[in-house]
Amino acid sequence: MTSIYLLFFGLLLVVFHGIQWIFLKVGGQKGHDMSVNALQFSLMRCHNILGTRHTLRNPYKLETDRPLIIVSNHQSMNDIPPLIWLFRKHYPRFISKKELGKGIPSISFNLRHSGAALIDRNDPKQAISEIIRFAKLIHENNYAGIIFPEGTRSRTGVPKPFKTKGLDVLFKYIPDAQIVPVTINNSWKTTKYGKFPYGLGAHIKVDAHEPINLRDYPKNKRAELIERLEKTITEHVIVD
Repeated sequence: MTSIYLLFFGLLLVVFHGIQWIFLKVGGQKGHDMSVNALQFSLMRCHNILGTRHTLRNPYKLETDRPLIIVSNHQSMNDIPPLIWLFRKHYPRFISKKELGKGIPSISFNLRHSGAALIDRNDPKQAISEIIRFAKLIHENNYAGIIFPEGTRSRTGVPKPFKTKGLDVLFKYIPDAQIVPVTINNSWKTTKYGKFPYGLGAHIKVDAHEPINLRDYPKNKRAELIERLEKTITEHVIVD
C-alpha cells in the first residue's frame, strides 16, 4: 500500500508543479494560492489510500482583515496539507528549513514563490533575518503565518519544549495579529516506521483553539503568552 501511495503522491507533485506555474503566471499570487489549496486537498485524498482519515476543527470565526499567527505542534510532514486546507481562506505561509526550498516538485516551488521563510538552522543570523522578512510579509498582506515552535517534528507524538526566538520575532513585527493555537494528533503514526513503510489507518486530527489577541499581551507579558500557548497546545495532545 505504501508503494501505491508513493506512486500517486509523486504523480500529484509532478502534475501540480506545472499547475502552480501556470496559475502563478496567469492569476498571480491569488492564482498560485488557489492551486496550492487544490494540491493540499488532493494530497489528503491521496492519503486515504493508506486508510488515513482527517478531522479538521475550527469553531471560531477568524477575522480576515488582520494577520494570523498560527502556532502548532509538529508531528510529521503530513501536518502540512490539513493545516493549509483548514486555514486556506487566510493564505497560510510557513517557516521551513531551507533544504525544502529546492529539489522537491510542487513543495519547493510553493515555498519559494509564496514568501515562506527558508531558514538555515546552522546560521542564527540568517534565520532571524529571514523570519523578520517573513513577518513583514504576513503583516502587510494579512496572511496567516504558521510556526512550529518545537523546531522539529516529534516522531513519537510527545511534544518537545517550545523554542521562543521565532515567536518573539513574529510578535514584534506582527503586533496586530490574532494568534491561533493548534493541536495536531496522530500525524506521527503515518511515519512511525520511518520513510518506509507508512503507517496504516491513522486518524489525523487538527484542532484550532480559542484565538488570542496579541494586543492583549504587552511586551512585558510575552513570556506569559508563550507559556499559555504551549500549555493550550500540549495539554490537548493525546499519545496512545
